[in-house]
Amino acid sequence: MKNSPIAFSLLLTLISPVLLRCSGEFTGGIEDESPPTVCIVGSGIGGSSVAHFLRNYSVSTGLNRAKILMFERHEIVGGRMRTVTVAGDVFEAGGSILHPKNYHVKDFVERFNLTVRLPTPIEESSAIGIWDGKSFIVKTFGSRIKFPFLDSIISYLNDLYLFLRYGFSLLRMSSFIENTVDNFLKYYESLESRPIFDNVEGMLKWSGLFNLTKLTLQDKLSEAQLSPLLVNELVAVITRINYGQSVLISGLAGAVSMAGSGGGLWSVEGGNWQMAAKLINHSDVTLHLNEEIESISHLGNYYELKSSKGNSFKCDVTVVATPLDEVDIQFSPASSIPKRKLQHTHATFVRGLLNPGYFGMKSVSDVPALVGTLEDPLIPFSCISILRKYSDTDMTYKIFTRQPASESLLDELFSTRTETIRIDWGAYPKYHAPEVFAPFILDDHHLYYVNAFENAASTMETSAVAGENIARLIISRFMTKESLSSSDKRSCSSGLHSDL
Repeated sequence: MKNSPIAFSLLLTLISPVLLRCSGEFTGGIEDESPPTVCIVGSGIGGSSVAHFLRNYSVSTGLNRAKILMFERHEIVGGRMRTVTVAGDVFEAGGSILHPKNYHVKDFVERFNLTVRLPTPIEESSAIGIWDGKSFIVKTFGSRIKFPFLDSIISYLNDLYLFLRYGFSLLRMSSFIENTVDNFLKYYESLESRPIFDNVEGMLKWSGLFNLTKLTLQDKLSEAQLSPLLVNELVAVITRINYGQSVLISGLAGAVSMAGSGGGLWSVEGGNWQMAAKLINHSDVTLHLNEEIESISHLGNYYELKSSKGNSFKCDVTVVATPLDEVDIQFSPASSIPKRKLQHTHATFVRGLLNPGYFGMKSVSDVPALVGTLEDPLIPFSCISILRKYSDTDMTYKIFTRQPASESLLDELFSTRTETIRIDWGAYPKYHAPEVFAPFILDDHHLYYVNAFENAASTMETSAVAGENIARLIISRFMTKESLSSSDKRSCSSGLHSDL
């Protein structure tokens, strides 16, 4: 029996979509698609780390040819890594110190031949004072002359002095810090043994750090049997300097802050922001400076990003690598994340000479190189430290305050001022226990949020750790999408047979 022309045409109509898929002409085929576009909003250490790890980890995936666009609302890269110049010297105004076990940033520095900057003698001076608003309740010894033998004697005397005041709580504090650091080091384990995390809670539970976010630092240190005297004096000084907050911050943020008060700290010569610049330059990124993203809309198969310059960008993957707390990005569909506020730190750099009379001293040399303060609303500053000493009457200082340092306050603190620079930056979240975390994935597609991890702790290294996980998460979910498409192709012959 012969087939009619109508029946044959109908058969072609039925099987033609399958034939197109099998012949590779179907527009959904991965191989024939243009390279995907990944858009990253923010050029700090988090965003630049995402770009870096995407390039390094996606060699054998469909993302290896991806175009990476990065948007920075300011005129320079680096996010909250900033520098100021006083008397020709460059000082960190944002993220300042790096820990010896910050292995991602150590790798960045070595990979790009950046120079490690160690603290100057005045910066690592052992002369530390704790000011209660009226007097120094703690004042360690310092030396004006640098001799190794003398330094050893002074170090021993300071250890003895602190032990007599705080006792074995000092050892318990060291143990508490070491346990936290040891758990954090799990994030550097091999890719084969380390999961990919789609939420912050799971990432923290895997490393054993999650419980630290459920209670305040004060409560966790009480559990660790640290004396209230140590917590309210030494630990309070540390959290006020490093996070601008009291010991009522969440336990993990507090532990990270305490780890940043130990020895071996370092920074990058010329500014830590160079790490972000190098990561961006070596990741084949198209950088858009002075371009603030105002809206992110999911339009079916892609995201449309619109900027303050009136430009529109089409992106397959979008990564938000800037805190959403103080930027006005409109999401469509709307994206809901827990509300939080940023703790603003006002960093004031002064070249001049401190007024010893403010501290009840006769000579500037009697004032410790680092002055920390107790948690008291009547004390108008968190800390004052000497950054550079040019002569006995000419130095550069750095002051941290929670409110802008007024002219009257600076006039009280300094007998002379020749240069004053003020920096106001939304430095880190205001920590509360128990912490509530935003999701890493802001929708059901490919919209990611690096800074969700900041509610655990906010440092340059934790941003790099979060950025690396986001890069792995993107690749994993993109490969799953690829596998589904490949599976459709592999089933062509059986599908064609059944259709026929």
